[in-house]
Amino acid sequence: VITNGTAVLGLGNIGALASKPVMEGKAVLFKKFAGIDTFDIEVNEPDPDKFIEVVAALEPSFGGINLEDIKAPECFRIEQTLRARMNIPVFHDDQHGTAIIVGAAVLNALKVQGKSIESVKIVSSGAGAAALSCVNILIALGALRANITMTDIEGVIYQGRPKLDATLEPVARDTNARTLSEVLDGADIFLGLSAPGVLKAEWLDKFAPNPLILALANPEPEILPDLVAAHRPDAIICTGRSDFPNQVNNVLCFPFIFRGALDVGATAITEGMKLAAVNAIAELTRIEASDTVAAAYGGHAPVFGRDYIIPKPFDTRLILHIAPAVARAAMAEGVARRPIADFDVYIRELERFVFRSGLLLRPVIEVARSAKSRIVY
Repeated sequence: VITNGTAVLGLGNIGALASKPVMEGKAVLFKKFAGIDTFDIEVNEPDPDKFIEVVAALEPSFGGINLEDIKAPECFRIEQTLRARMNIPVFHDDQHGTAIIVGAAVLNALKVQGKSIESVKIVSSGAGAAALSCVNILIALGALRANITMTDIEGVIYQGRPKLDATLEPVARDTNARTLSEVLDGADIFLGLSAPGVLKAEWLDKFAPNPLILALANPEPEILPDLVAAHRPDAIICTGRSDFPNQVNNVLCFPFIFRGALDVGATAITEGMKLAAVNAIAELTRIEASDTVAAAYGGHAPVFGRDYIIPKPFDTRLILHIAPAVARAAMAEGVARRPIADFDVYIRELERFVFRSGLLLRPVIEVARSAKSRIVY
């Protein structure tokens, strides 16, 4: 896990040293959820070219690189350059992890709503690294570029906008609209990766029937779920918070993507591998949960629908579905140096990890602790 601390979530450009606790936490998640031994490396180098040289020189020591909390637009060039130079997976989780979970949420929400991805109108509030990656993965899943409008702090990303960054030129629209409220008319999907309170309650009536609202700013979303429910009970809403249904959390994918990539000795994480993770998460949500899995959901088996379109992080099935899907995709795309001969054996090994790690028992214990108990002598 490597950073220069230039864009730490919720804290901004705090520098390499101050970012260390965040990177240590990321390393813990890799180990706990996927059994991956991880080193946190904080590089005190804001210059992108020098940072690239430092990271590239570390290739002999590691099986993969997770880039973390690097500001845009430098993060795009850093990842692209390192992917071209290195023969191990390089993955910027702030971009692709969010996009993968968003992709799975969109697929399942559209299934609930009875809509097709080719026909929906998408509006993004935010045009940073995560938002651009989300838009790209939605296009890969079938969304039409002509149906997508992006906005940032300056308003609509439109063709000919003064001082428009080169990374935004491909998504610039030929439109006379200049504000977020202007482009919400008839929107099916709101993708919020911006700031608290950006989406006003009085704008909700502008949306198409049965909209999907992804209010992913943390810790305060673009609009609170209670406001959405009061104004648009037909909407499905996702946030980045665990105290609301449908939490979009990168931990749902990044440990398991690297688990699958490392287990086949992948030289890269390809677009096909990311799409495999999207589909694995989406499909997992629609599978009927066992009583054991129900423990991760407070003792109640989740039922696919408005309040359950993506799994929770402690769903023990995640590693069993995502890692094999990613490994298979790596083999299909020719980047696997150690192909898996028998996936039944591989999945049994993953199952043994789940039991050894305590992931299966933790939600059961938490439910038991919260339950009222009686002792009879």
